[in-house]
Amino acid sequence: MVSVLELGLAALPLLVVAVLLVGLLWPATRAMPIAWITALVVGYFAWNMPPDWLAAASIVGVMTALSILWIVFGALLLLYTLIQAGAFDRINRGFATISDDRRVQIVLLGFFLATFIEGAAGFGTPAAVVAPLLLGLGFPALAAVIAAIIGHIIAVTYGAVGTPIIIGIQDPLASTGFQEEISQGGYTVAEYSTEVAAWAATYHTLVGFVMPLFAVGMVVYFFGDRNERSLAPAWEVAPLCLFSGIAFAVPYWLSAWFFTAEFPSLIGSMVGGAIVVSALKAGYFLPDTRWDFPPREEWPDHWVGTIEPGENGATTGQPDEATATDGGIPSGPEMSLLRAWSPYVLLVVLLVITRAVDPISAFINRPIFIIEWSGILGTDLANGIAWMNVPGFWLLVSAVLAIPIFSMSGGQVSAAWREAAEKLVSPFIALVFVIAMVQVMINSGAHPGAPAEGSMIVVLAQATANLFGPAYPAVAALIGALGAAMAGSNTVSNITFGGFQFEAAQQLGLPTQIIVGAQAVGGAIGNLVAIHNVVAALATVGLVGQEGRVMRLNLIPLVYYATFVGFWAMLFSYVLFPNLF
Repeated sequence: MVSVLELGLAALPLLVVAVLLVGLLWPATRAMPIAWITALVVGYFAWNMPPDWLAAASIVGVMTALSILWIVFGALLLLYTLIQAGAFDRINRGFATISDDRRVQIVLLGFFLATFIEGAAGFGTPAAVVAPLLLGLGFPALAAVIAAIIGHIIAVTYGAVGTPIIIGIQDPLASTGFQEEISQGGYTVAEYSTEVAAWAATYHTLVGFVMPLFAVGMVVYFFGDRNERSLAPAWEVAPLCLFSGIAFAVPYWLSAWFFTAEFPSLIGSMVGGAIVVSALKAGYFLPDTRWDFPPREEWPDHWVGTIEPGENGATTGQPDEATATDGGIPSGPEMSLLRAWSPYVLLVVLLVITRAVDPISAFINRPIFIIEWSGILGTDLANGIAWMNVPGFWLLVSAVLAIPIFSMSGGQVSAAWREAAEKLVSPFIALVFVIAMVQVMINSGAHPGAPAEGSMIVVLAQATANLFGPAYPAVAALIGALGAAMAGSNTVSNITFGGFQFEAAQQLGLPTQIIVGAQAVGGAIGNLVAIHNVVAALATVGLVGQEGRVMRLNLIPLVYYATFVGFWAMLFSYVLFPNLF
């Protein structure tokens, strides 16, 4: 039985984060080193972690941070390449041909494009790609990040071509002694994991189809007229948002149940996006009035960082028709929309091919392309950086291919690389310490002589299960969200808590697929407030330091999602499907 003291100590690093980041609105560059030190102290004195294990766990975090920074750098480089080439202005006008209404742009980019990229790449890529796009279209940086993070959440369970299910659920269950219990239910581990994925899609469909409306509502309420905050502009486009959510959810759900756990997000976004764009071009669901942000001079300072939004292409720093010289492509009508979009089209194609085509995926994951450290400092810990498989590499490749596409000059190319590199300093500090803290907490139960209660993370989860008892289905998703909020990864959350959720369900006599499916959904929604995901997204729009504001706002959709997933989990477990395995 976990004592109150043990529970308080396990939660202490998270409480430090909550107070400093969310309560006092400290920037992550100041708050996270303190949280990391707190985790070291708790790990050493309360969890008996030797100094070499504390250091090794921190090194694991640093290596993970470098992988994420690789993504951030690639996203920034691609952004600045398009800015220097003038392509962002052309993209802006391209969206205006469908609608220049910001609410419609949130649906098209913040939902459909973000869910597609999540399905193809995962690992924080959607926000790193979509937030800069919205910024370039004239969104305040903070609004761009909020829209991009909220918009892609429904797709996270199947991110990077099913990685959270295959690596996070299937592989751990196959290697942790649950095969016998699963076989008694008439499943192989692979079949069982596929059914878990299908139940997760059911939760997402029932709860997440309103996320386009949620994203629009968050933006119009918090970034509209500050003197007259209202959701009325969101209700004006509710038909479009709900139609978009359903157009995504139906093929998404069907794919999860009848095809594969790897492609629901890709299929949902492609099919749904095609339906919605066709409807908009045919004149359906377009709003009667145009909604936009207040004039730029009325924006609070915390809305914008070091990258100025592209208000009609005038303030992003790209050349206009009169000034584009020295080989640059002017942002005038001679640049086709396809040409302006082509680096992002290439990016999506490269991500899909490198993840969906097995021979290519196997090639780029060969040991020669992985920087790996096993037995770090003599411990059992290990980590690696698959530098070619990480989406950052393909973002960089897309940026390099954009140079001849736009006939860019050497000066434009060097300016893009210089600005991208300069923007990495603040996120580097924040990410290194936040992930080092997470790894200390996760590995606090892995060293010889560790407490029998398990790591800090396991202690927190067990205390939650013991507290709620028969009401456990209502909080199963919150446990998954806790893991993802700390680790910034649905996959890591599933690895950490998937087996625990399975065992808790069995002990309580609950259907395991329904409970583990709720875990897979919780691992997705935890990304709304995952510290280093937020830091990475803010870095791509030049707004590092506003992590607390993003997390505070994103608590709203997180509470909505967790509450209703909990409701459906209770209903499924005790009323509709109590006899499932």
